[in-house]
Amino acid sequence: MFRLIDHRPDRSLSLRHGCAGGAVALVLALGTMLPSGNASAQTKPAEETATAAPSPKPDQGAAQDLEAGQVQVPALPSDSALPQVDPIIPDGEFNSSIPALDTSDDPELDKPLESIDAFERRMAQQQSGAKPTEGAAPPAGDPALADGDTVEAIGDAPVRDAELTAPLPPIDQFEVTPVQIAEGDAAEKDVEVRYRLDIKGLELADKETDTDLEGQFDALSALKKGDGKAANSAMIAARLTEDSQLMQTVLASEGWYSPQVRTRMDPSSDQDKPGLTAVIQVNPGKRYVFSDIQVKADPTVPPSLIADNFPLKVGEPIVAERVQGAEARVAVALPENGYPFAEVGQRDILLDQDAGNGVYTLPVTVGPRGRFGGFTTDGDMAFDAKHIQVLARFKRGELYDSRKVDDLRKALVATSLFSTVAVEPQKTGDQAGDGTEYVTLHVKQDAGPPRTIAGSVGYAAGEGITAQATWTHRNMFPPEGALIAHAIAGTRQQGAGVTFRRSNAGKRDRTFELVAEAFHNDYDAYSAYTGRIAARIARDSTPIWQKRYTYAFGVEMLGTAETDYDAASGTRKRRTYYVAGLNGQVGFDTSDDLLNPTKGYRLTTLIQPEATVRNGFDPYIRARLDASTYYPISDSFVLAGRIRLGTIQGAGLFDIAPSRRLYAGGGGSVRGFAYQALGEQAPDGNPVGGRSLNEGSFEARYRFGNYGVVAFVDAGQAYRETMPQFNNLRYGVGIGGRFYTNFGPMRLDVATPINRQPGESRFNIYVSIGQAF
Repeated sequence: MFRLIDHRPDRSLSLRHGCAGGAVALVLALGTMLPSGNASAQTKPAEETATAAPSPKPDQGAAQDLEAGQVQVPALPSDSALPQVDPIIPDGEFNSSIPALDTSDDPELDKPLESIDAFERRMAQQQSGAKPTEGAAPPAGDPALADGDTVEAIGDAPVRDAELTAPLPPIDQFEVTPVQIAEGDAAEKDVEVRYRLDIKGLELADKETDTDLEGQFDALSALKKGDGKAANSAMIAARLTEDSQLMQTVLASEGWYSPQVRTRMDPSSDQDKPGLTAVIQVNPGKRYVFSDIQVKADPTVPPSLIADNFPLKVGEPIVAERVQGAEARVAVALPENGYPFAEVGQRDILLDQDAGNGVYTLPVTVGPRGRFGGFTTDGDMAFDAKHIQVLARFKRGELYDSRKVDDLRKALVATSLFSTVAVEPQKTGDQAGDGTEYVTLHVKQDAGPPRTIAGSVGYAAGEGITAQATWTHRNMFPPEGALIAHAIAGTRQQGAGVTFRRSNAGKRDRTFELVAEAFHNDYDAYSAYTGRIAARIARDSTPIWQKRYTYAFGVEMLGTAETDYDAASGTRKRRTYYVAGLNGQVGFDTSDDLLNPTKGYRLTTLIQPEATVRNGFDPYIRARLDASTYYPISDSFVLAGRIRLGTIQGAGLFDIAPSRRLYAGGGGSVRGFAYQALGEQAPDGNPVGGRSLNEGSFEARYRFGNYGVVAFVDAGQAYRETMPQFNNLRYGVGIGGRFYTNFGPMRLDVATPINRQPGESRFNIYVSIGQAF
């Protein structure tokens, strides 16, 4: 119900819209506003009107009015003094304007009214134009009723189309001709309007800034995205309006807050290229600068902490990117220097259009200065708070540093045990002295699936096809105690084994491994059936967490039955060797990526004291040195090189098990040759291995998008002597392709030997994951 009431004392107006019947009642009670002698408005006094329809109670009046279908006017008080209002039209003027009505002037006024039946008959006769036959009276007084029947029935229209009365054909003979929609002429196609964009005046602003304003505009311009074509001129006008706003935004981002940007569309001046020219005329105006900079914050330690990390200066232009960057630096610097709960508030810049400058105000909530306290954790946990402490690179009482918190978060992610994990500081209120308080780090855990199945396939000349599969339960023995089952199947090697690995074993980044495996290798140099048990403690790099310093040390024992060339018989005989040894490795890595390095260098040294037990006890030392370097010519072009030196000291060549000797050749050694193919050859044409080697490689790597090409030259040789001889080097050259993925590049190399010898393959192919080095 809608209700409008005018409560002024001289009148009462009420409009109500009710649902009953959809009626709208409007009553205007004028009371004593009209003079009592006015003949045109003879009404009862307002008091009598109110008495005739007494007002209901206030809380029921609207509903009762709605049900009764009437509007009630409240009575005026008896002592109300209403003003006298003169009539708008005097009685004399009103009466003189109304003509007198007299039956003598028009006799029709005194005649009785015609009945409705007679009126309808007369009108029907006039509209039909029918006339009765001369001398005959119309039947029933109406020519339309020629048959004398006062009730006339309407008959069916005559059927003049024979098809309408013909029987329908059987449905199996019914044919439907498809409707053919006529195609419009080529001239009826949508008209395409060509246009070009002309920006004038923007170069004035471009000269004052290092930013490419026109480039920023072009990247977002609706007219530019339209590529000079539109359906009609209205579309061009809409794009022009949008680009006008964009131009103002681009200018404001560099400090021009009051530019004048005008637009228009002109006919093209080039007769050969008809169309329109969308013109954006720019007048940058004043470039606003900071007249004052106010950072409202509590004192910090050191006192200049905020000022040192807030590069904005009075007098410099108000550039949006500079402002946002300065605020971000403050938001980062405070948590890095002991203020974990600092918050940067909403900036305020008050611009003065007349002076062309602005006052910048930034509120900063510093919060308490904190020191690292303890840890709490909850959620679907992979391990407890005690192990979280092992992963942290800080101790209780150290000044809070958000960089160390980020490092802890990365370490938690690197465990691969969580689907999501979060680390948040929490206030404790516990005083730590020196105006600081302890901060608790709360770790919210959401453990992910602990089991993983993985596999890989590779191919290399001399090694054939190799397929590997692993099943891993990463947290079978918490914390981070993984059980790994692995198997390998290939044309030259087969085997299976199990590994127990504890990551972050008592210390961050330290890994303990225990391995038991059995495998069979069938190479040209030897064939071996081997069982192996090894233990190892290491600090290794991973694709997620690449480390500058790495190390490894351990122990291994193996029993192996291997074929070796027997000079006495001229054949290969299988001998059994028992080998026990220690191993130690140290690495230094400054490269930028583990699987696809583009700069930096690597250096790795391996030392393995071993002893072979067969017909006696033969101790010896195996040692190897690897070095590689990477130099970027450009973002897409990298030069890479590596060298490898190896030696075995303390035992004769044939006192060492063939699998423990040194070999050169293959995908990770000298490409262009088969696996282990270089070095001294036995009379049967197969290699026997050596006690030293030297290798070198050079690559030119070019990348375009997710693909790349590599040209390379490799060189190397294995020797019977215990020290590398650097003579009789063999060379291989080739070209490779790379497909870069988020887990490293897929590698395909094709190489050929230089000065190929009899029995050597013309081409050798290598497929694997990761760069060659």
